Amino acid sequence: MNAPARPRSSLNRRPQFGGRPVPAVPETLEDTGLSAEALTDLILKTLYVQGARTGQQLTDSIRIPFGLIDDRLLEMQQRQFLEVRGAKWHGRGGYTFDLTGKGRERAREAMDSNQYVGPAPVHLAKYREWVETQSIKGVSVSREGIEVGFSHLVLDQKFLEQLGPAINSAKSMFLYGDSGNGKTNLAESIARMMGGDLFVPHAVEVDGHVMVVYDPVHHRALPDGRVNGKVQEDWLEPVHVYDRRFARVQRPVVFTGGELTLDQLDLQYDSHSKVYQAPFQVKANGGVLIIDDFGRQRVRPRDLLNRWIVPLEKRMDYLTLHTGHKFPVPFDSLLIFATNLDPLDLVDEAFLRRIHYKIFVPSPTKEDYSKIFRRVCVSRQIAYRNEAIDWIYQNFYGRLGIQPRSCHPRDVVDHLCDFARFVDAEPVLTEELLQGACASYFLDMPDGGGEVGAGVVAADSNADEQVEVVEDLTSALSRAPADGPGPPAEPGSAEPRLAQPAETAEVPREAAEMPMSREAAES
Repeated sequence: MNAPARPRSSLNRRPQFGGRPVPAVPETLEDTGLSAEALTDLILKTLYVQGARTGQQLTDSIRIPFGLIDDRLLEMQQRQFLEVRGAKWHGRGGYTFDLTGKGRERAREAMDSNQYVGPAPVHLAKYREWVETQSIKGVSVSREGIEVGFSHLVLDQKFLEQLGPAINSAKSMFLYGDSGNGKTNLAESIARMMGGDLFVPHAVEVDGHVMVVYDPVHHRALPDGRVNGKVQEDWLEPVHVYDRRFARVQRPVVFTGGELTLDQLDLQYDSHSKVYQAPFQVKANGGVLIIDDFGRQRVRPRDLLNRWIVPLEKRMDYLTLHTGHKFPVPFDSLLIFATNLDPLDLVDEAFLRRIHYKIFVPSPTKEDYSKIFRRVCVSRQIAYRNEAIDWIYQNFYGRLGIQPRSCHPRDVVDHLCDFARFVDAEPVLTEELLQGACASYFLDMPDGGGEVGAGVVAADSNADEQVEVVEDLTSALSRAPADGPGPPAEPGSAEPRLAQPAETAEVPREAAEMPMSREAAES
């Protein structure tokens, strides 16, 4: 039986990485989408900025196969732009190239056009093609995946059933509700849950201009893929399985808040380097774009929303060069707005219609609050007691009229631990420590100011008069059974006994490492 024909090189194989399509390695100059003059200018600028480089070092910088670069090097040698200063190993890939006087003059002319030095830009058409190929519309999360992804949060099943379709829609989502109930945490969890990786170009060529897309702040690079899976000898050019002008990154998550302005949604032009930086929404393509604290930006909400109407409707945005030339770019991200303001005060009906999913994030019930508090205690290795929740509700939420928030358990327990360290005591749920923690966390204003439900409330107008508490924690703990072992209070005892949960209850190490519940505080 005849063996199947062996491909002549790895470039002839269908480009795949992890069983999925990848950007093909360019085999000709035409495949790069660049002109010969544009590639020549990039090589000249690289040598001008970085100094003498070997052929392989130029390849690693420009991210184009050496065969295509060498064609330009030969031409530049003939034009007396370059000279060979030596050789580090066999082949022209080991030659050390440097600029001549004539070459430096030509490089300065290229720098006047733009000062971009780095991986060769990808043509705009190719960028649009790859955004569509790896569109977020192709990402789907199952019910089980959603339950696992939010397992570290205390969420109602009906609430999860609202989130699931919104995530899989890959369209837009509006999370609203009171501050401190975990909207930001939810948005970040959604982004982590979608997972996966994709290819992002380092830069895109638009009408002769360069737009930088890759941003290490928002794009977490993953290792390069090579055919043999290991680094080869210096004198051999590594054979990659995809176009290295693209960076393989984790699915991007771009997060912006109150600092967002309208001009940040357009190209950022550097008049010195003459290079453009892509706006947030372009860097978020294929991933998640989170607009947190919506309505608190320095620009009016309606002006900001008007900027999003066309992208949300057409999934296409339009950017403008400083020359006035407009061009379309894909708008392919799961857009999440999060706000603690009333949506009806921020947006009109036309915009609400374009936001496909509007999801209210409620304050926790007492049962949910207890679950969150228990998880926080376990993570801090503190023995949990239900009576502590009753005491907090009675002495603070009830007396001051404060609405419980999902972030409160974490913050109260953190304050309790701080207070315990100050008084050199074990962090346990005793009345003294809880009183110290809550008194410094909840704002009890003596002048009658503040807002009910925001943690800023009015106390009794007579500041000198003590507010009677129906029952203290000591009494509650003395008559209620503890979760952990401990002797009951003696009948007829004149003084109730304080429980000692820290000395009698052991918290498993595995449980102590459980992730925190839905309590991320929002500004």
